[in-house]
Amino acid sequence: MKILFTGASSFTGYWFVKTLAAAGHEITCPLRGAGDNYDGIRKQRFDALKLLCRLIPNAPFGSDSFLKLVKDAPFDVLCHHAAETTNYKSPDFDVQAALASNTLNLRQILAAIKGSLKGVVLTGSVFENDEGKGDEPLRAFSGYGLAKGLAWQVFRYHCAGAQVPLGKFVIPNPFGPFEEPRFTAHLMRTWKDGKAAGVKTPDYLRDNIHVDLMALAYTKFLDRVAGMKFSETKLNPSGYVETQGEFAQRVAREVQQRTGWPCKLELSKQEDFSEPLRRVNTDPVMASVPNWNETQAWDAFVGFYSGK
Repeated sequence: MKILFTGASSFTGYWFVKTLAAAGHEITCPLRGAGDNYDGIRKQRFDALKLLCRLIPNAPFGSDSFLKLVKDAPFDVLCHHAAETTNYKSPDFDVQAALASNTLNLRQILAAIKGSLKGVVLTGSVFENDEGKGDEPLRAFSGYGLAKGLAWQVFRYHCAGAQVPLGKFVIPNPFGPFEEPRFTAHLMRTWKDGKAAGVKTPDYLRDNIHVDLMALAYTKFLDRVAGMKFSETKLNPSGYVETQGEFAQRVAREVQQRTGWPCKLELSKQEDFSEPLRRVNTDPVMASVPNWNETQAWDAFVGFYSGK
């Protein structure tokens, strides 16, 4: 299929595009900027994307250049993965501005490609309001999560008006190669230096998932949405549901057996409970993706961060 995919230079976006391309789809990826100011891990992803898809610079979602793109070429599926993330952890995150950016000119976009459009796939987050399962009420973790949840309602409204099938793919906590320096990257970097890795929030119950497993689930989900008649569906892919302390121990075991590193952990007595204690996704996907090899996924993860 011909896929229009936003947000391709992000960690999960890169993996989704990579897996969709491997499945034989033709992917066009509009960018917010030119891509020439990327550095570090994002530049690595951007350089790899050049071989996987057609990159369109300076065409942020809903802009005049984006509208021209959708009017000039037919697309089978619109995958809206991009979202406003500036200061996304800050209590001053601008929810209204993010919502406007994430849904800009959506009605006009759908009208422009309605003739060829088989479906829309919107990326959501388990940290939105009313997603996954865990501590009630299922509030948004942040202004960023709130903006994502509101964007879902806007997409539901406009896709229903245009009678376009809509799917929501809800991301939990993905990890894997080419990720920004977050939790598992911190563990690997610390162990590689021969030090014990600290875990400050070991009591949070979360849902960590290999990004390549999640990308395979995304590809299957896209096929499902594109094959629907006008309706709405959702997938909340789930991986390892356990506390962050237990997940850190899982990573330590996998890394230790492949590298011989001690992989020591220091689990702190958790004092920060600013986020809900429990929030996880609801749809286990390991058994539903038969071509995923868990051992090879861990091999690739360890190899990427260890150089082995």
